[in-house]
Amino acid sequence: MPSPNETPSFSHLRDKALQLRRNMLIQAAGKGQGYLGQGFGLAEFFAALYFHELNFDPKYPQAPDRDRFYMSTGHYSIALWAVFAEIGLIPKDTLTTYGADESPLEMSTIEGHVPGVEMTGGSLGHGLGIAAGAALGLRIQNNPARVFVEISDGELQEGSTWEAATAASAFGLDNLVCFNDCNGIQADGALVVPMEPVADKWRAFGWDVQEVDGNALEELIGAMHWARARRGKPKVIVMRTRPGRGIARLEAREQAHFIRVEGNEWDTLGRELELENA
Repeated sequence: MPSPNETPSFSHLRDKALQLRRNMLIQAAGKGQGYLGQGFGLAEFFAALYFHELNFDPKYPQAPDRDRFYMSTGHYSIALWAVFAEIGLIPKDTLTTYGADESPLEMSTIEGHVPGVEMTGGSLGHGLGIAAGAALGLRIQNNPARVFVEISDGELQEGSTWEAATAASAFGLDNLVCFNDCNGIQADGALVVPMEPVADKWRAFGWDVQEVDGNALEELIGAMHWARARRGKPKVIVMRTRPGRGIARLEAREQAHFIRVEGNEWDTLGRELELENA
């Protein structure tokens, strides 16, 4: 994968984000439904992470010195499979099996089914604790690998998230970077418990904090470079994302957690994606 020390090509990363959205549409159309809202909302993040920042070789997905990426929101798997198809971890023609019986491309990630999946996600509130433990273990082993974890704003309602945040700060885990996706929704609508001000909460728990537009590649890359340079504390990048980003009709939907459309609409969505991102 490209070195994070290289100057990023934003046009290349924008092309990758668009291709990830295409891959997600293939999956959702094959299943007839899926978590497109969250996947589309994080396309720029996954493009920046996997095609610029992460030290990860898909030819050696278990390399001891690899950076670890833990995706706590297992139902965002539609975005992860889109990435894995682009980097060669899975064949592209398997994308149409997303969520199908016997397919390894589950609608929520399960460790061991697909190379490159570091944790079983979906039971929200577990990811940060797992990532903090991994970061501490790598430091004890003098392993220079870094640990990245993505969590949702809904997970901030879980006490286990803040227990892990406290531990990571107490141990000074500066090899840990958390990406907090703040899209304002959970299963049936807006967050049940309002969590703002999110950035101030992280600072109160002893973390270094950056807050960015999660759909702006320049801001994401800048924050990733900032996190790499900081020492002494765990870092969190609070990403303000828009579910369904990339197709205006999806972005405007009130119920964007799980997307269903009529069977004849998938081709229409594909055309809209190309037109709106030309």
